[in-house]
Amino acid sequence: MTSVVTPRHTSPGAAGGTPPEKKGLSRRHREWIAAGLFLAPDAIGLLVFVAVPMLLSVVLSFFQVSGFGSYEFIGLGNYERMLGDPLFWDSMQITGVYVLVLVPVLFAVSLGLGLLVKQKLPGMGIFRTLFFLPYVISLVVVGLLWKFMLDEQVGVVNKALRGLGLDGTSWLGDPAVALYSIIAVFIWVMMGYYMIIFLAGLQEIPKEFYEAARIDGAGPWKQFRTITWPLLRPTSFFVLLMSTVAAITGGFELVFVLTEGGPANSTSLAIFYIYQQAFIFGEYGYAAAMGTFLVLVMVVCSAVIFKVTKGGRFDDGE
Repeated sequence: MTSVVTPRHTSPGAAGGTPPEKKGLSRRHREWIAAGLFLAPDAIGLLVFVAVPMLLSVVLSFFQVSGFGSYEFIGLGNYERMLGDPLFWDSMQITGVYVLVLVPVLFAVSLGLGLLVKQKLPGMGIFRTLFFLPYVISLVVVGLLWKFMLDEQVGVVNKALRGLGLDGTSWLGDPAVALYSIIAVFIWVMMGYYMIIFLAGLQEIPKEFYEAARIDGAGPWKQFRTITWPLLRPTSFFVLLMSTVAAITGGFELVFVLTEGGPANSTSLAIFYIYQQAFIFGEYGYAAAMGTFLVLVMVVCSAVIFKVTKGGRFDDGE
């Protein structure tokens, strides 16, 4: 009795066959698509609310805008006007003093607070909250609060000074003092935010480094100079860059509420002068030209910071 053997149909993936081709996107392509979908909301937001308005502002700087909807192309006329405007250059000088005083002091105060709240002491969480609290308050509310506290007659600050036998001063009415009063208020607002950033950087430094330094007999200052500061340089770079940008482009709310640019234009920052030209005098094209110039100044300052600090490495000799 003979048996009939029927041939088997082998699949392409069986031995001796060719493997089936995989259809669909590769893993790498799927990762790129996922990354794009996650980045899309922020990218669209930046494009619509930052990039496009900046581009339109640059375009607007070449026009003379009068009334509502009347545009006249004047080329570089607004920039020529800017070069001959003494009030604008006075505001730029005031902004320069504002930045040169504010940034180093804010940096030092924030770093000191970061080192302080890093200590393992009872109730330190409460102090962290108190230092950070001003940052979450509206700048308009902060301005109104400090305007009352710095009042020459009924302000708490002058009353405290008189109680100590000292003469009070017109903190917001004296041209020689008003700008520094605004700087002090801005530092009070922002120091908690940068304190948290420094604290995060400090907590990333391994504790073993400090233990080894103490075994070698290094004191607190030497530990800071040889361990804390070198390892904190990337964080310091971020704080320096962000506080400089905030100083150049910020401060408008405090100036508006506390002094409105006075007395005698002594607190008229560039950003406030641009606001006046645009929304008080209706010089939108001229304000756009000054705003474009201010952005260029900010970019140059940022580039200088990158160059001097070597992108956060400072002078480590690498």
